[in-house]
Amino acid sequence: MHLVVDGKGCPLAVHVSAGQCSESRYVETVMRKVRVQQLRGRPRWRPEHLAGDKGYSYPRIRRWLKDHGITPVISQRKDHRLKHRHHPLPFNRRLYRRRNVIERCVGWLKENRRIATRYEKLAVNYEGMFKLAMIQRYLHMPISNRA
Repeated sequence: MHLVVDGKGCPLAVHVSAGQCSESRYVETVMRKVRVQQLRGRPRWRPEHLAGDKGYSYPRIRRWLKDHGITPVISQRKDHRLKHRHHPLPFNRRLYRRRNVIERCVGWLKENRRIATRYEKLAVNYEGMFKLAMIQRYLHMPISNRA
């Protein structure tokens, strides 16, 4: 499961893939599903920052994020740190600490037994259950009256 969540824990997009596949292969796929709403102006298609764990620390991903105007907040793998010892890549620790929002959202989604045990055989049906759980999450969120 590849999930994109906003800073408040609202799921924005999900993509389901095989368990043995590397998560770094599906960054572009799940990011193409993201639609970010703004209060004013033209709607953004991409978020400003993307926080990810070391599994997303690849030059290809960093290049794709940069090409799309997204600032990567991804810690470097040990082999990349040794390679970039003299020129370390920028890393925002303050934004990376907020990555726990993603983990909490995944934990909340997996409280749904149908998602945690994966009763569905087909990935399409499993992704549908994720989307249903995401709708349920949105319905439980408080709605602001400041519109």
